[in-house]
Amino acid sequence: MPLLNYTTKVDVYATLGSIQAQLVKHGAKKIMQDYDDNGHITSLSFMVDTPVGPRGVRLPANVDAVHAVLARQKVKCDREQAERVAWRIVKDWIEAQMAILESEMVQIDEIFLPYMLNSSGTTVFEAYRNNQLMLGDGEKA
Repeated sequence: MPLLNYTTKVDVYATLGSIQAQLVKHGAKKIMQDYDDNGHITSLSFMVDTPVGPRGVRLPANVDAVHAVLARQKVKCDREQAERVAWRIVKDWIEAQMAILESEMVQIDEIFLPYMLNSSGTTVFEAYRNNQLMLGDGEKA
């Protein structure tokens, strides 16, 4: 079965507008789009207030990974379609996460923790992946 949204025709910028609207509705500030050298959006970055103060968040869309998966699934797809699909998937994830937030089952920092940025611009997930995150009894992960 192909990826979610594999047939979408919704423009990337329309999808990004929907994502930004959801984020702003739930307290995001200072939204910024990050681009690669070819002018393609690679991530959305924003500030959000948390119980421990404002935090930066960077939400990526890995278009190359989506393109590769669709190719393996034998879905005829160019990079532009993969970009539309990737951002629609992010939009759907954000909408689901915001519904969980509205239900008060989680706090905003629980949702975005892997994507929160430290002072050097590294996400929590990147720090974990690079074995720079202390877990448990103080041993590196």
